[in-house]
Amino acid sequence: MRRWRARFIEHRINGLYDEVRPGRPRTIDDERSAELINKTLHTKPAGGSTHWSVRTMAAETLISATSVYRYFKLLGLQPHRSENFKLSTDPLFIEKLRDVVGLYLSPPENALVLCVDEKSQCQAIERTKPMLSMGFDYVEGVTHD
Repeated sequence: MRRWRARFIEHRINGLYDEVRPGRPRTIDDERSAELINKTLHTKPAGGSTHWSVRTMAAETLISATSVYRYFKLLGLQPHRSENFKLSTDPLFIEKLRDVVGLYLSPPENALVLCVDEKSQCQAIERTKPMLSMGFDYVEGVTHD
C-alpha cells in the first residue's frame, strides 16, 4: 500500500497505472482470443458433438489447451454445461403446483407421498421452446421435454 501512495504522490494519476512486469510477453493477441470466445459462444464442433471441450477448442483455434482453459475460467464460459427449463401451458398449473407442494409441506395423517419422473432418461429430439444460447457467466438453456 505504501508503494502505491508513493507512486501517486510522485506521478499523480499516471502513477496508479500498473507498470510492465517482467516475464514472457503475451503470445495470444486480442483477435485470437476474440475468435476463441466467438467460436465457443456461437458455434458447435463438427462431428456431431454437442459442445466444445477445452481440447477440441484448442485443436480448432491452435491455442494451447492450458490457455483455452484459462480463458474459459476467466470469462466464466462453461460450454459443457446446460440448464433445463420448462414453461407449462396448463392454465391450472399454479393451483396444481400449490396442491402438490401442500402435500409435501403438510401431508395428511398416515399419508404417503410419492414422486415419479416420467421418462427421465429420454432426450427430446425437437424442443418445445428455442434453445437459450450460452453467454458470459451463464450456461446454455434447453427445455427438458
